[in-house]
Amino acid sequence: MSIKAFFVYIMASKSGTLYVGMTNDLKRRVLEHKNFIVPGFTQQYGCNRLIYFEHSPYVVNIIKREKQIKGWRREKKEYLIRTMNPTWKDLSEGWYHDKSLPDQTSLERDSSLRSELYYARQHPSSLRSSG
Repeated sequence: MSIKAFFVYIMASKSGTLYVGMTNDLKRRVLEHKNFIVPGFTQQYGCNRLIYFEHSPYVVNIIKREKQIKGWRREKKEYLIRTMNPTWKDLSEGWYHDKSLPDQTSLERDSSLRSELYYARQHPSSLRSSG
């Protein structure tokens, strides 16, 4: 029997824009952010550095934590990030030897894309073109 893990995480752009999300596969989801696979907030603002994460075997806890962090002011998020990562280093450095991208099937199965897809639907004209 395998143990499930769920993650809440924070991505940042070079300019400091923050994105809070949750997933059941952190390495895959970060790779998607780094390669701007899904149109949405992180693509528009260039949030491609993993600067914070937490995990739990209970998805309910992670959903609650994601909502809690999203509700915080920026200063409180920055304090949380500094507790784990004082220099805001990309915590995913060195994770990827094979930079192959996830297939479309895995993207469609992942409910953690809900906020990215929602943002893309709400702000279609604000997304960067991929050409």
